[in-house]
Amino acid sequence: MKLLLDTHALLWFLLNDARLTDHARSLITASENELLVSPASLWEIAIKVSLRKYSLAEDFAEFVERQIAENQLTVLPIAVRHAAIVATLPFHHRNPFDRLLIAQAIAEQLPLISSDMAFDLYPVVRVW
Repeated sequence: MKLLLDTHALLWFLLNDARLTDHARSLITASENELLVSPASLWEIAIKVSLRKYSLAEDFAEFVERQIAENQLTVLPIAVRHAAIVATLPFHHRNPFDRLLIAQAIAEQLPLISSDMAFDLYPVVRVW
């Protein structure tokens, strides 16, 4: 099954954070699942690193490239159809990164691994 990771789910998995639920971790580590990551999440992580909300033991680009390779993550490109869906979404959620993730999940019909219950207000399948 293909799964789209919310930014915090991705970070919590990569940094082995206890806030990631056992269920989410089992979905992420199941070899039969394909894990998709949005460039929006990578951008959000880069911003958090630059604001010192997260610190990495290595250069951001090296960390991301290594994690993509080691964890067999697929970067889901942002397409025009994703942006078009963002333009139609109601403002249940105001975070622009999350709105793009929601649009990508809708367009690609992907379950979204996230603890964010605001996603439930949109036509997406949220798993946590």
